[in-house]
Amino acid sequence: MLHPHLWPAVIGAVLGFALVAWACVWLFKRWPKLRPRLRWSLFALIGVAEIAIWLNIYAWFIEPNTLVVREVEIVSEDWHGAPLTIAVVGDTHVGGPHVDAARMGRIVRRINELRPELVVLLGDYVGGHAPEAERTPADNQEILGGVATFAALRPRYGTVAVIGNHDSWYNRASITAALQNAGVGALWNRHLVIRRSGGPIVLAGIADAWTGDPDFAAALDGAPPGADTIVLSHSPDPFSNMPEGPALMLAAHSHCGQVSIPFFGRPILPIETKRYACHLVEENGRRMYVTGGIGTSILPVRFLNPPEIVMVRIRGATRSAGANEPH
Repeated sequence: MLHPHLWPAVIGAVLGFALVAWACVWLFKRWPKLRPRLRWSLFALIGVAEIAIWLNIYAWFIEPNTLVVREVEIVSEDWHGAPLTIAVVGDTHVGGPHVDAARMGRIVRRINELRPELVVLLGDYVGGHAPEAERTPADNQEILGGVATFAALRPRYGTVAVIGNHDSWYNRASITAALQNAGVGALWNRHLVIRRSGGPIVLAGIADAWTGDPDFAAALDGAPPGADTIVLSHSPDPFSNMPEGPALMLAAHSHCGQVSIPFFGRPILPIETKRYACHLVEENGRRMYVTGGIGTSILPVRFLNPPEIVMVRIRGATRSAGANEPH
């Protein structure tokens, strides 16, 4: 069934094609009587209008339902143990126009096919802004069912998550419980440690910047000194306050703007620091990777920013890129 937020696009496309058809008939009837320059100007205008309609159809219905796998290698002087391969997923927005629990099941199967050693989930598992108490039982079942699909993830070192602003608006406690029931470690200004023969890894998850107080010190408190450390955050904005030590910060929230217009950039970016918009950010010797995520928010469109799973391989600067150290 078509999501209610997509009906404007359907109606607009139908009206647009009807208008183009009417304009073509009008132009055909008057073609011999029009001056040559006017003929071809009107013909070009009709062509531009039709292209615009098809681009809108692509942005509303096609690209948001695609999925790409982006492979990234991070080399860090602050990473001392064996390399690690991480599947990074953000902003699933289940219950939104393009993502339901069934699609999440397919995405989970795709992640498992990629065989990551670790999966990190970067928040906003919920589509829309309404709190849990104001939604229908069917809506709540869909959202929590989407989170439940994470139980099928099979990475070697488990799955770890942070909470996003949409999750807090919905009900942070419910989403945290659903993640834990799916076997996912949910972090909010705290950390967990992965023990492996290649050296321990600290995963420090900070609170959401919109609905909480990101606290790096609290998240890292008690972490084993000298361990390879990755910070998880829903929003990239706290990156400017990240202390020295962590080899990498992973974030989401920006959706990479959802829409990228050639020569104009990204017109909508829901973050304070625009240079943190998308993908690899390097600043003052620190590194962050921002995923464009899966779902949509604000507008149910994507253009030149397809939904993505990011496969991050992080390794130390002194190790060979092709090394295959035992874990």
